Amino acid sequence: MSVKADPCSQPSLMHPDQAIPLLLEQVSPVPDTEVVLLPHALGRVLAEDLAACIDLPPFDNSSMDGYALRFADLNTQTNQTSLRLIGSSFAGHGFQGEAKPNTCVRIMTGAPLPVGYDTVQMQEEAEVDGEIVHIRHPKAQGANVRCRGEELTQGTKVLNAGIQIGAAELGVLATIGASQVRVYRQLKVAFFSTGDELRPVGSELAPGQIYDSNRYSIQGLLKRANVEWLDLGVIADDPEAIRQAFRHAASQADMVLTSGGVSVGEADFTKQVLDEEGQITFWKLAIKPGKPFAMGKIGKAVFCGLPGNPVSSMVTFYKLVWPILQKMQGLNPVAPLMLNATLSTPIRKSPGRVEYQRGILSRNAQGELEVAITGSQGSGMLTSMSLANCFVLLEQFQGDTAVGTQVTVEPFNSVLC
Repeated sequence: MSVKADPCSQPSLMHPDQAIPLLLEQVSPVPDTEVVLLPHALGRVLAEDLAACIDLPPFDNSSMDGYALRFADLNTQTNQTSLRLIGSSFAGHGFQGEAKPNTCVRIMTGAPLPVGYDTVQMQEEAEVDGEIVHIRHPKAQGANVRCRGEELTQGTKVLNAGIQIGAAELGVLATIGASQVRVYRQLKVAFFSTGDELRPVGSELAPGQIYDSNRYSIQGLLKRANVEWLDLGVIADDPEAIRQAFRHAASQADMVLTSGGVSVGEADFTKQVLDEEGQITFWKLAIKPGKPFAMGKIGKAVFCGLPGNPVSSMVTFYKLVWPILQKMQGLNPVAPLMLNATLSTPIRKSPGRVEYQRGILSRNAQGELEVAITGSQGSGMLTSMSLANCFVLLEQFQGDTAVGTQVTVEPFNSVLC
């Protein structure tokens, strides 16, 4: 019987920037799609290109409150022309007649431009005297008119497949009359924590026990990632219990996500059981916090094993699992925004791993970006994540960094905010 190579035995650690493309190579977008009503489409990923089924705007209309007129009626020898007011046009209740020489129509923003009129003068540039309106000349024919189809013509592609539907996209879809859209099925993620020391929130703690905070953090991260999630609770440090949890999770979900048990301790059975039930295809990274990270497959489900330390768990989710979820959802993972800021507190660091220290990004009195470390950076200090609004990125072989140094910061995206 052949013996599987132990990925943990490799002495070198891979830079996370090199690791992410390799992680993404191992997953594919879910192929299944479904049709949802527009109010339920927020956050979902569009599964097909969409074209406008009408012109936008669908009719000529006014871009402001004023008076619709025929530009040809204006007296070019003067700066003002007097026109007779013959009606009004409101949004949803347009003027029913047609233009007549030397006349105008009161018109509201968004109201249809009456047939025969071609220009709108804003009300601030007009004076009304009974049925006579004195118009100070607009600058050009067509002023203040939004022409039919000037934004989109019927058949023009509006949205591309693979975009995540946000508030603006909902508005666009409603504008073209799309009452329902085809989207990719939501991912299902099953997760659990492992560790005999973990106790439910609200219970009594015996000596050596702690409350299980990771599941709550992971639940929050998964909600922000817009996936369906299944919380399987805390699983004891027992190989058979972990095996059954893996089998149940893999049968229910597209991804199995665990917290704890992926290190090299004697009671860290997650890796051992996964090696028997599935396969590990990735292991140690030069990242701090979060070096013990595992990825693989169990059944048809993708497996990601997060470290047990609370900050490590959140950082590895943010940096490694989040891009995987994006690709599985049918999105193209986007490179994070990076900024330069002046360090206002000193940083201690030993060369060897890329570090994501928790920072507070702000502007000083001169309007310049500066960043301060939240305090102690221990991987068990979850309050550092609560205080922070960014990571301070310290390269693999960088050492201590002094106040006043320009450093790279990565503001938190919507997953952590």
